[in-house]
Amino acid sequence: MELRALDHPLVSHKVTLLRSVETGSPVFRQLVEELVTLLAYEATRDVRVDDCEVTTPITVTKGKKLSQPRPLVVPILRAGLGMLEGMMRLMPTAEVGFVGMVRDEETLEPFTYAERLPQDLSGRQCYVLDPMLATGGSLGGTVRFLVDRGADHITCICLLAAPEGIERLRSLVDPIGVPTTLVVAAIDERLNEHGYIVPGLGDAGDRLYGLAQ
Repeated sequence: MELRALDHPLVSHKVTLLRSVETGSPVFRQLVEELVTLLAYEATRDVRVDDCEVTTPITVTKGKKLSQPRPLVVPILRAGLGMLEGMMRLMPTAEVGFVGMVRDEETLEPFTYAERLPQDLSGRQCYVLDPMLATGGSLGGTVRFLVDRGADHITCICLLAAPEGIERLRSLVDPIGVPTTLVVAAIDERLNEHGYIVPGLGDAGDRLYGLAQ
């Protein structure tokens, strides 16, 4: 697994604003969208393209276009939905699938409760969106889910990651043998005893959408 942690002042600035308890949901959502667009620029560095010709107002020249089949963007519900718009802004012709995973707060292990994906992902590049890489179980489970359906190149995009989550994800995906890249805005210190990232930013889903009662 290849790890890419972005080192850019705008990324650091937006992450700092996301962490603040004074940042309300509307601004939080806007910041996530902006930050994901910056992350997506780096994450799509290896997106597959084909040669093509394009007619300009002056002449015909050579160019590039996204290869077929189109890339698949997969937000992990529910917090991953907050990252979708920022990703699609950079790659609007990609297709979108969904995976619903939730963490058991006692075992800290994930389980799938919903999915909407093509049955055959052979030859597809997939981009998985999950704001927080904490224990790594949900993200690792999603990667395995996609590989089982034939995906042959996977990029995971996260806002924050804990060292424990990075190593867990690596241990889950390295044996698969499918090229996997992890792109993050920041690597935090550790997980606490409840499996939350420290210093982190709290529960990303709650901060995006509020706490459902």
